[in-house]
Amino acid sequence: MTSNPSRQLINDIEALLATSARLFASEGSMREVAILANAQPSIEWCGENFGRNIYHLYLQVPHYLYSQISDEIEVCEDLILKKARILLKPYPEDELAYLSISPILSAGEEWRENAKKWVTGKGVNNQGRVRSNNIASIQEDGLLFRSQNEVLFYKALKSLGVSFAPLPVFIRGGEEYRRIEPDFVIVKNGVVLVVEVDGDTVHNETPAEAHDRTTMLAHEGVHIERIRASECQTPDQAVACAKRMLQVIDKIKSSR
Repeated sequence: MTSNPSRQLINDIEALLATSARLFASEGSMREVAILANAQPSIEWCGENFGRNIYHLYLQVPHYLYSQISDEIEVCEDLILKKARILLKPYPEDELAYLSISPILSAGEEWRENAKKWVTGKGVNNQGRVRSNNIASIQEDGLLFRSQNEVLFYKALKSLGVSFAPLPVFIRGGEEYRRIEPDFVIVKNGVVLVVEVDGDTVHNETPAEAHDRTTMLAHEGVHIERIRASECQTPDQAVACAKRMLQVIDKIKSSR
């Protein structure tokens, strides 16, 4: 981070980002919260204009997050810039004139080999990368998740040796095209169970909205179970919750 030490702008840019994130969270704007929480910020003093200090703010985010917001990048930049300007009203001598969101530049030792694998189709997956307000901003084992609670549930299912898909893409074609991304789909003993995680800050849809989103699967005989994020706050809780879901599958199987 570079800045002119004689200027009045808040020294700790983290305070500006953190307060902005809290305001966006209170509005339910999870996309902007994800950007701010994952960004590597830098601020540049660009001189003076009519006695005011002019600053540019740069936010670099992980490539997998940037790919989800790329279609709406200018909208995101404008919203975050407006929020930051509100917070800087107590600093009349300073002006935030520009905000840019871009991917973090990183190579990694094996980036060439990984790129070659991608070109040949190796490592390509269908996992949800929907461009929406409810983006998946957390990466674990090369897969995307929307919350740490989901990551813990994912690890719990993996430890139990069951077949499952985290955040998969389901599409129904035809005149009424639909695309949904349930949190988890578990397949065991011929039973398909969708598990939705509810109750944390990133899963704030109403029960009616959640029902509508999974209706197309329910109509095909898929069973839907909902768990609360508070049930997966620790690894042990997540394992207990995952075992309960497998018991649900066993009951469904025995009732057939």
